[in-house]
Amino acid sequence: MRNLSGKRVLVTGGARGIGAATAKRFLEEGSRVIVIDRYRPALEEIKKELPQLEDTISADVSILDDVNRVYEHLDQMWNGLDVLINNAGISIRHRFLDITPEDWQAVIMTNLTGLFYMAKEAAKRMLAAEKGVIINMGSTNGLMGYHYYADYNASKAGVIELSRSMALELAPYVRVITLCPGYVLTPMQEAEYTPEMMREVDNKIPLGRQARPEEMAAIFAFLASDDASYITGCTIIADGGETAGGLASQKTAFS
Repeated sequence: MRNLSGKRVLVTGGARGIGAATAKRFLEEGSRVIVIDRYRPALEEIKKELPQLEDTISADVSILDDVNRVYEHLDQMWNGLDVLINNAGISIRHRFLDITPEDWQAVIMTNLTGLFYMAKEAAKRMLAAEKGVIINMGSTNGLMGYHYYADYNASKAGVIELSRSMALELAPYVRVITLCPGYVLTPMQEAEYTPEMMREVDNKIPLGRQARPEEMAAIFAFLASDDASYITGCTIIADGGETAGGLASQKTAFS
């Protein structure tokens, strides 16, 4: 990708799954990378796997004090930021009527409020430098209705609209994009789905399989690069064709 070498890249939720694959890809592109995650054991593992990382930071994006601490540290280390991969997120599989206020708060605070906290602080620094890219993690769940993820779906729909508004206000200096994956084979996905459910998901995706985290990482790298310099304010869907024919909302045996 053009012009990623030497870029200062911050990846949230970067210790596992898509985040870890994304950190690895940016390192391969020659970028300088810091990973933040709230799961300390995974941070220890990613440090071993990717010794080229400039730093790892234990922080919860849903806690404003943690976010402020992250950016104070970044200012000392880098005095600026070129790319924010706003990837941190959680989901809980449950029926709408079973969602507790605590569940709702946890999902919205991480997926939407935490993303806002991170993006706002990144945008301040990028506007001051008159350059930067913010890529927010959305989901096809923010575009379609899915069973058993009402709180998650609402959070991702919010991310999409927040990103569009940010792109308008931060242009022309900062590009803002939402990446909306469909099903991706991550530890979070494997924790919520049985092997039988996984097979059924694969059967409804036109490409016949779920995405690999590395495929999402490649899209993040492209969107952050100068090869995507005219892309902003849009939603990039990467779902193997799942939503092309309205397949996302079809009931499956486990719905």
